[in-house]
Amino acid sequence: MSVEQSKSVSKSKLELKSITTPDLNAVLELDMACFGGLWTLEAYQRELDSPNTVLLGLFAPLSPLKLLAMGCYWSILEEAHITILAVQPQYQGRGLGQAMLYYLLESACERGLERATLEVRISNQAAISLYQKFGFQTAGRRRRYYKDNNEDALILWLGGMQDPEFLDTLENLRVKISDRLNQSAWYVVDVH
Repeated sequence: MSVEQSKSVSKSKLELKSITTPDLNAVLELDMACFGGLWTLEAYQRELDSPNTVLLGLFAPLSPLKLLAMGCYWSILEEAHITILAVQPQYQGRGLGQAMLYYLLESACERGLERATLEVRISNQAAISLYQKFGFQTAGRRRRYYKDNNEDALILWLGGMQDPEFLDTLENLRVKISDRLNQSAWYVVDVH
């Protein structure tokens, strides 16, 4: 067995794919684990039915938890409004959030979108740090945005997504993310 063959044998495949109706039970489980039931089955089905929504998942075919991460954005005019970014709690800190955000932004760039925005809990420093790595900046604050505890949300904004500089940054991040996933013995296959 060659070195390359032994490397590929020891790595686990992650499949990046568009979420479909048969995946919704796994989506609801991930939503419950991360957000305590933010959206209902009907709400996710509406997202799937909307031509303006992109809902992606990172699936691990050999894991007991098939859906390890998911992300969603709405395409509104020239903007990607990121509505969901979730990683199974036991897999957080391994680069899956970075990978999911990368694939959302890559998809938005491919659609010709120029900007991205999102809201994030002011206390969620790990998420804020992740978004800042991708160039998001604070654009404002929504008071008492989260109804479960009346916590404020930061509004984060990213512009210039069609600029060559941003596309170069995105490519550099792709390489770093791939290296990070390799450390966890994962590689991503795009099947969507």
